[in-house]
Amino acid sequence: MTYILSDATRDKLKKVSTASVATALFKRGLRNQFIQGVVPVARKPVTMVGQAFTLRYIAAREDRNPLTVFRNRDHKQRVAVETCPPGHVLVMDARKDARAATAGSILITRLALRGAAGVVSDGGVRDAAGIGALEMPAYFACPSAPTNLTLHEAIDINVPISCGDAPVFPGDVMLGDGDGVMVIPAHLADEIAEECTGMESFEDFVLEQVTGGAPIIGLYPATDEDNLAKYAEWRARTGR
Repeated sequence: MTYILSDATRDKLKKVSTASVATALFKRGLRNQFIQGVVPVARKPVTMVGQAFTLRYIAAREDRNPLTVFRNRDHKQRVAVETCPPGHVLVMDARKDARAATAGSILITRLALRGAAGVVSDGGVRDAAGIGALEMPAYFACPSAPTNLTLHEAIDINVPISCGDAPVFPGDVMLGDGDGVMVIPAHLADEIAEECTGMESFEDFVLEQVTGGAPIIGLYPATDEDNLAKYAEWRARTGR
């Protein structure tokens, strides 16, 4: 059965961090779900959450990728932008080669206007200022002016890919904040959302205690009974 991200799980994930998700996945033996080498084009006040819709690039062969290929109505890059479902995140595998752009502001603006939740690429991006001005979160390796055709050929849509060394399967849940992007396997999304909601609550309590001068040992992790009691009282008081 195909996983469909519920509004309830999406709302929970929008309130958690990539750090909490990384810890929760590590507890389950998953160590490589963070997309390496990508950063926000511009920091956003919202957390990016959406299921993955993928685009795979391969190394461009010069005779296959002249500028005229963009006239092809079936060009995979263009088709991906026009078929990525609303609420999903377009995730691009550019083999971690950021010397050429995998998209620019016109295509990403179109993606945003079609209702996508975000875009992630381990390659470059052109027109970074225009993309950064959009409300939709965008993550790329770095700005890069050359067109994708100089190095990349868009070859497959919505297949399993690697993005920044992380495995991404269509339908996996992408979560992005100011630190980067985590890939949550679809079958774990609901339980990760629930667990991380509790983790965020506890860490807010810990930060409040530390700010007030409390020592870390016995508090983080909470191995002292009195700290557990304080946390229970804090939850009752704050409703968290």
